[in-house]
Amino acid sequence: SAVVEIDADAGLTPTGPATILLHKPVHVAFAGSGALVTPETHARIDPSGWRIQVRHFAGLTSLMPLDADASGLVVLSQDARVCRRLTEDAAQLEQEFMVEVVGASGTDTLSRLARGLRHRGRALPACNVSWQNESQLRFAIKNVRPGQVRHMCREVGLEATTIKRVRIGRISLGKMPPGHWRYMPSIDRF
Repeated sequence: SAVVEIDADAGLTPTGPATILLHKPVHVAFAGSGALVTPETHARIDPSGWRIQVRHFAGLTSLMPLDADASGLVVLSQDARVCRRLTEDAAQLEQEFMVEVVGASGTDTLSRLARGLRHRGRALPACNVSWQNESQLRFAIKNVRPGQVRHMCREVGLEATTIKRVRIGRISLGKMPPGHWRYMPSIDRF
């Protein structure tokens, strides 16, 4: 005969639709990033308090595209409210990127990056750019298009060697390792 044990932390309260925050590694296609969300890749530190349930892996929608050659925060959700926020309001949400660069920068590098560049025939909106050290830039940009950050660096004579998205709106990646994920607590908002 089989013995069934109930977890002491188990409760009768149903959980709602899940929103998952994934640290997408470099060279993983955005569309395929959902395949990384498995019980084995769940981050050991997950402040949400949610227990892993198989149903949380079904019907996830990948939101806020990220280039294959970039790493960082990707959002996958079953929650219609989150999906609507990250599609309809995407242009208003600030995204933060840490970018390692090589090349010679000039005295006007930051001002040129912050305003006045064009990408694919459109003027780019003003953004916040700052040096974190001699080889790393921090970009805070709204309405980011695929390839835009790399293009912006090229336009001022720099080559972006790594690009990592660390924040979307108010939600940050934290110290989660590449290829791992955690639940977004239901009280958090972008």
